[in-house]
Amino acid sequence: MANLVGTIPVTSGLSQTAVNQILRAGNVSLQQKCGITSKMHGGKYLKAEIVRKKGKNLVSDPIFNKGLGFPHSERDRLSIRGLVPPTRLELDEQEKVIMDEYNLGWAARAEREPDDEIIKSGVNPDNIRKWKVLQSVQDRNETLFYRLLMDNFLDMAPIIYTPTVGWACSHFSHLYRRPRGMYFCPEDKGEMASMVYNWESNEVDAVVVTDGSRVLGLGDLGIGGLGISIGKLDLYVAAGGFHPRRVLPAVIDVGTNNKKLLADPRYLGLKQPRLEGEAYYELIDEFMAAIKLRWPRALIQFEDFQSKHAIKLLKRYKKDYLMFNDDIQGTAATVLAGLYGAMKVQGLGPEAIKDQKFVVCGAGSAGSGVLLTIRNAMSRRYGLSKEEAGNRFHIIDEKGLISVARSNLDEMEDLFPELSNFAANDPSLEGLSLIETIKMVKPNILIGLSGVGGLFTDEVLQTMNEYCETPPIIFPLSNPTSRSECTAEQAQSCTGGRAIFASGSPFPDYSVDGNVISSSQCNNRARLPHEPALEAGAVVASSQCNNRYIFPGLALGSALGQTGVVTNAMINKAAEALVELINDDDLKRRATFPEKADIREISCHLAARVFEQAVEEGIKPANKDMLQALQEGGNQSLKDYIYSKMWYPDYRPLVYLPPGKGE
Repeated sequence: MANLVGTIPVTSGLSQTAVNQILRAGNVSLQQKCGITSKMHGGKYLKAEIVRKKGKNLVSDPIFNKGLGFPHSERDRLSIRGLVPPTRLELDEQEKVIMDEYNLGWAARAEREPDDEIIKSGVNPDNIRKWKVLQSVQDRNETLFYRLLMDNFLDMAPIIYTPTVGWACSHFSHLYRRPRGMYFCPEDKGEMASMVYNWESNEVDAVVVTDGSRVLGLGDLGIGGLGISIGKLDLYVAAGGFHPRRVLPAVIDVGTNNKKLLADPRYLGLKQPRLEGEAYYELIDEFMAAIKLRWPRALIQFEDFQSKHAIKLLKRYKKDYLMFNDDIQGTAATVLAGLYGAMKVQGLGPEAIKDQKFVVCGAGSAGSGVLLTIRNAMSRRYGLSKEEAGNRFHIIDEKGLISVARSNLDEMEDLFPELSNFAANDPSLEGLSLIETIKMVKPNILIGLSGVGGLFTDEVLQTMNEYCETPPIIFPLSNPTSRSECTAEQAQSCTGGRAIFASGSPFPDYSVDGNVISSSQCNNRARLPHEPALEAGAVVASSQCNNRYIFPGLALGSALGQTGVVTNAMINKAAEALVELINDDDLKRRATFPEKADIREISCHLAARVFEQAVEEGIKPANKDMLQALQEGGNQSLKDYIYSKMWYPDYRPLVYLPPGKGE
């Protein structure tokens, strides 16, 4: 080994004299080519390594990468600030992390955590094994990773996105191995404009950002929220055709109020209470400005911000940035699409939604977005006044039915704008229970956005069935599975198989009356216009109301078309467009979503409709080629253009250009 440090062995065939001449000609030893040494007083040596890389190239180099061991001064000097979490881990600490996994893998560890909420939700250790396999593929070959995801979308989407991504987020600090995405924190205030240039790509089409304060239904996961940003953008690429080098997952780490994380010595985020007040909004302002400075055409999707900030941030930026909040607007569009689908299953048009009566459990940001979107569809598209539309809804929270007599109604509107429009007008109804509300209202539709698992008890579902003349529409939408208001089996067994069902989480196979019901599907008992006569073992869809149907197409139409803003009408159009793809086979299965359609077909169709809506509203898109395709060839020409711009994971010939050439 000593020969490799500074000399060439004589056994190489050269004389020692020749070897010395070679070394003198190079004026540097092999040791000196990669390191420099200086003798210090007392006989010690000061040693340093020479690197000729910075930024992503440096942290991707297995020789010089220090993982989380880079001092903060080096992070600035070597352009890696923001590319790794703000925490430092010394070499011995990193060694212990690896040894823990070496001694016991994550799948085995998961088996020892039966009380973990994600594990209880149905994410089994084999799902975690699959997630690790796919992560290892993504780390070394993204083309192969996205080809796998595209070709096996229905099987793999629950692994790289919900529900398994919830487990990855909750264990993020223990799983961290390789930089992916960008990290921002209060210590970066005043530096973000320069930090964004540490990201190597000069072109970014889409950014997904979170502060990790409300990840899925799991609450405050701090820096672990980056996992949901990564999972979302994986679907942007696989479903929407975005180029993987032109997307950016990001987390704004403002601390955490999660006591478990604060007590975890391995937690990689800031160990301090969450930043609040004006300082919080100033930090987000700087982030938004920095993104627009570096990538002025990028679409920004907000993800998993807690209610008290999510609505305010949407109001703050929606008119000045190409942005949307998926939890408020994307979820709302997906639910609206599912309701349109439920109308279609019953042989009704989307306008029939104005005649429905709703009971909704949950008054948070997701609930507000859903209800405002449905109400706006009723009023703006189907002729009801806001007051008439608002009266079609009855909202239940932990205190019961919300009425005009609710003492803190004005305060609640900070989290739920225009909540008073939905409050029951009769003060005597304040606090009415869920069952009593169902008996009084006789709703057609029961929606769960509460995050309270099992809220729709057998008694609730049986009451819903008893007081609803038409097939009851039951949408328990809370995630993860442990927080779903009911299961598909409950909904069908308690309604005699009449329910039209869609959930936020998938459910396993089960059997009712001897009929085996396929995974995430339910029994056929309600004679609806598109269904054949009931046969033993007939399979009817229990659809998953997942916003993965909506956000890739909505984002694609907005980002590719360069519409400048994402309007409410564009979001509503995405919902209507999704229902257009439900075919006769879907209707026979009572599916409220086009579950058999190719995911890229869905994204392209939605993108086209969203762009058409933007043009119809008078928005002047910056993408003139896309506008020309629409004007000259209509919808089909527009779709052809969109397909032509989608990235497809395939091996192509590579052409080398030296740095600076062709840039």
